[in-house]
Amino acid sequence: MSTAVPAASTASHARIGHVNLSVGDLDRSLSFYRDVLGMTVQKRIGDAAAFMSFGHYHHDLCINTWHSKAGSAPPKGSTGLFHFAITYRALAELQAACNHVLASGIAIDDVVDHGPSLSVYLRDPDQNGVELNWDRPAETWWSADGSLQMGHRRITLDELLSAAEAVNPA
Repeated sequence: MSTAVPAASTASHARIGHVNLSVGDLDRSLSFYRDVLGMTVQKRIGDAAAFMSFGHYHHDLCINTWHSKAGSAPPKGSTGLFHFAITYRALAELQAACNHVLASGIAIDDVVDHGPSLSVYLRDPDQNGVELNWDRPAETWWSADGSLQMGHRRITLDELLSAAEAVNPA
């Protein structure tokens, strides 16, 4: 049984989204990504996470210590990627991708409403995390005071699959 996405499917409108890295020390990593590479911190959550971008996007990179605080670097030959994201242009494309994943027998680990985006999490055959997501319109990402409205609210897969494109963050 083939699990390849057919050529005429939603994959033709997909792109790579953000990268989420597990780090041992948030401030040390902030110094590198912010001060050396020039990324802007869009949201920081204490000493646990920072959401960063090269512009005004909600984040191109998240660095976090959720599972790695004070952890050491992985041994040579190991991976360090928490997950990468594939962002779809329309909610219907994300829903179609989810249906294809399910039809292919791949388990979905989690479905989350982050505010700016709806996300579906799964694992590749090597157990690397993969996020499939759809971004709400950019004008809904920010509060009146200019703060990023980033969150983590679990929803069911059925909620995501039945959602309408006009869905607003809770």
